[in-house]
Amino acid sequence: MENLRLDDFTKYKFLSGLKYSPDKAKLAFVLHEMNVDENKYLSNIYIYHKEKDKYLKLTSGDSENNFLFKDDNTLLFPALRDKKDKSRKEKGEDLTCYYEISLLGGEANKVFEIPLNVTKIEMLDEDNFILTALYDYNKPKLEGLNEDEKEKALKQMAEEKDYQIIDEIPFWFNGQGFTNKQRNRLYIYNIKENLITPITDEFTNVESFKLDQDKSKAIIIANSFIDKMYVKSDLYLYHIKEKSIKKITHDNHFSYSYADFLEDEIIFVGTHMENYGINENNHIYIIDKKGNTKVISPKDFDYSLWNSVGADIRYGNNTTMKVDKKYLYFTTTEYNSSYINRIDRTGNIEKLTIEKGSVDGFDVLDGEISFIGLRELKLQELYKLENYKEKQLTQFNQWVVNEKKLSTPERITFETEKGITIEGWVLKPVNFNENKKYPGILDIHGGPKTVYGEVFFHEMQYWANEGYVVFFCNPRGSDGRGDEFADLIDKYGTIDYEDIMKFTDVVLENYTFIDEDRLGVTGGSYGGFMTNWIIGHTNRFKAAASQRSISNWVSKFGTTDIGYFFVEDQQGSTPWEDVDKLWFYSPLKYAHKVMTPTLFIHSEEDYRCWMAEAIQMFTALKFHGVESRLCLFKGENHELSRSGKPKHRIRRLKEITDWFDRYLK
Repeated sequence: MENLRLDDFTKYKFLSGLKYSPDKAKLAFVLHEMNVDENKYLSNIYIYHKEKDKYLKLTSGDSENNFLFKDDNTLLFPALRDKKDKSRKEKGEDLTCYYEISLLGGEANKVFEIPLNVTKIEMLDEDNFILTALYDYNKPKLEGLNEDEKEKALKQMAEEKDYQIIDEIPFWFNGQGFTNKQRNRLYIYNIKENLITPITDEFTNVESFKLDQDKSKAIIIANSFIDKMYVKSDLYLYHIKEKSIKKITHDNHFSYSYADFLEDEIIFVGTHMENYGINENNHIYIIDKKGNTKVISPKDFDYSLWNSVGADIRYGNNTTMKVDKKYLYFTTTEYNSSYINRIDRTGNIEKLTIEKGSVDGFDVLDGEISFIGLRELKLQELYKLENYKEKQLTQFNQWVVNEKKLSTPERITFETEKGITIEGWVLKPVNFNENKKYPGILDIHGGPKTVYGEVFFHEMQYWANEGYVVFFCNPRGSDGRGDEFADLIDKYGTIDYEDIMKFTDVVLENYTFIDEDRLGVTGGSYGGFMTNWIIGHTNRFKAAASQRSISNWVSKFGTTDIGYFFVEDQQGSTPWEDVDKLWFYSPLKYAHKVMTPTLFIHSEEDYRCWMAEAIQMFTALKFHGVESRLCLFKGENHELSRSGKPKHRIRRLKEITDWFDRYLK
């Protein structure tokens, strides 16, 4: 067995986009891998043949991120393979080209193109598609222009790139850049006539749409706004033949996260956000044929309806909620794992998976379920689920378990307050020697409403291979245990900080081989906030690495994509209502007390927690004479550690490890 290397993650395979063929004979999915030399990800479509129990690579263009089944043996996918098409796109044209490939053999052929930047597409019939595409209110429209007029418009667009006009909030979005006056708009596209018909208006942002079984209607979740986006959404019903759209929102202040047709009714998921704000768990509702709305999920069903189990070994998008026949299938996060469930219209819920770990995505057709999952210390693989039993179908990442030294998480619990138990885990160093003393790293998850589980986490396993004890927990504020446990409104840096410090005490008491004079702390996003908070409130850690952090709630409010509503919701105030309160809960307030050498990791295009947060904290520490270092990554965003460019991810992990080595070894 070999030690796990820092850059071994560049050899991992990542799965996404799982879909059954209409006849259920095949499964299609996207496999992503890294090309370190070119510093990018390669994505191709794979097919798993159920009868043969074999999978094969279908495409080799290295940029096929999504697809849809046109029929049992034909796939449709977007790609830019032609040089002229690539050139048009580079010049600024809105363009999505679609290719068709047969599963029976042959090359992929371009079948049509749409002069829009398509984000999702569904087939209505051979000639018509319903789709969403990015619409820019301020961008010159090229449709109907001759070549000279088009060239002139494109030249004007190129000149305008030197300027950015902002007249609404949010004006940028993490992973997307500036989004001012941009919306995800719904269209119908006719291939024969090359006709694009917009369904929603210029200021409505479509979050999702679903078709009914006979493809005559679409249920739409959308948010319309001018000047300021509010944290709410609306529900619309669109009749395709009649070309009529009707708002059917059941409540004015509601956030819809999913909607679909369940036989002849509408099922949707969402929250009023009345008791626990924007992080409040969703409920499941039915709108019956008469238009009456009722909650069908049980009152005591207090879990988030998504997968929040943290990991740094995923890439691409997956389905975690889908209607099939008379059921809505969905994932839940419960304590440290995520599971597949289903609910019928009467509110009866069945849990379909029982194994611990993470369900990263699934598909279901006629009751048959396959999923992409993390099991024990295995990385992502494809599984089939039948009668609660799981069968592993692929072996893409099996080499990691077979060839590399890994540390198994040891679960530890303690009572932080009467009746409140906190769970955490300890990774011992590989080749552990009970007679040695080891340095330790406390790793804090983001969110805060996410969870750590017992799944493979590359950075932690690497540190265990480098001779560190790694320990991590799910303090109050974490997901998986209901709204009350997850509630941190007006409590950031209080009960969560207490839980994490008590957890550190318990770990040191139970694992006496950890050298308490050689402890490091790190975390990203909320974990970065907590790292900043910790170093201003205790000197027990000899080194810290604060990643994509928050240091100042006042600046966070006015500079980030979610700041103006997230801060008001989670801190219960705005800078004008109570600036002293926001400052009191800001780590920057306590920067003059910091003595811990601290590394800051941040990305220049992180619009979730803007780089000003790291810059302010770094400047404060330098001003007060504290050893500190700031590493800014150009061209990266809030997802650096999970989907950043391969070389940047290598450098990030090297920076953190070198920092801990310097102060803890």
